[in-house]
Amino acid sequence: MRSRFPVSPPFLYGTAWKEDETRRLVLLALESGFRGIDTANQRRHYDEAAVGAALADAFAAGLVKRGDVFLQTKFTHLAGQDHRLPYERSAPIATQVQQSFASSLEHLGVERLDAYVLHGPSTRVGLHANDLEAWRAMEAIHAAGGAAALGVSNVSAEQLELLCSRATVKPTYVQNRCFAELSWDHEVRTSCQRHGITYQGFSLLTANPEALRSREVLAIAQRAGRTPAQVVFRFALAVGMLPLTGTTDPAHMRSDLAATELDLTDSEVDAIEGVADRMR
Repeated sequence: MRSRFPVSPPFLYGTAWKEDETRRLVLLALESGFRGIDTANQRRHYDEAAVGAALADAFAAGLVKRGDVFLQTKFTHLAGQDHRLPYERSAPIATQVQQSFASSLEHLGVERLDAYVLHGPSTRVGLHANDLEAWRAMEAIHAAGGAAALGVSNVSAEQLELLCSRATVKPTYVQNRCFAELSWDHEVRTSCQRHGITYQGFSLLTANPEALRSREVLAIAQRAGRTPAQVVFRFALAVGMLPLTGTTDPAHMRSDLAATELDLTDSEVDAIEGVADRMR
C-alpha cells in the first residue's frame, strides 16, 4: 500500500541551468509565491547546494517554514553526470542512491524530502537492471521515511508501465518534457491516469513555440485578456498536469502563478488538446 504523501502545490519552480544565479532566483521564486521547488543532485545542470542556501535564507527571514515548501530532488545515473559526482563512481547502484540521497539532504539542509525522483532510466528502451536496483534503493528510502513520495522522469509510456508492474512502491509523480506536437505527451499522461500518477510537465513554453502562436491559444488569450503562456499553463492544470516553470523574470513568475485564476471552458481545453493535429 502506498503511504500518504503531501499534496503538491499547483506549480513547481524548476532550478535547472541557473548556475550562479540559482540562490537568488530560488529566493525570488519563494518571495513571488512559489511553494514547490524542483532540483536534482546533478551538478552538470543543477546547483542543489545553492537551492539549499536559498531555502536557508527564506527560513531565516521567516518567509516560509519547511512545512510550507514542497521539495523535490533527483538521483541521476552516472551517464547523466559530469565529474562532480555526488557518489562513488565504482560503488554499487544502491550505494550510489544512498550516497546521493544523503548528499541531497546535506545540500538542502533538510531531514526529509517530499518527493525523490529517478532522473530518467539508463536506457532509451525498456528498463535496465540498474534502473530497478536504483528504484529498490529509493523504495528503501521511502520506507524509512526519508522521502514521502517517489517519482521518475524522462520516461516513455512503455517504461512507465514496466516500472509500475515491477515496483513495490509505484511512482507518485512522472516528470517529462511536454511537447504539443506529441499531443502533450498523451500516451504517458494516459498511463499516469491509469495508475493514479500525477504528471509533471516541463518545458511547456520553451518546447512549444508553435502552440503558443496557434490560433486556438491566441484566441483564448485575447478573450480572457491573458498571455499565451498563462493559457498554456492553465490548460496544463485543467488536464491534470503539475506544471513546472523556470522563468528568471520576476514579472513572469507572478504571471505564471496568476494562470490559476484563468477559467477555461471544456471546449477551449479540447481545442488546445487538439493543437497537435494541425502541427503534424
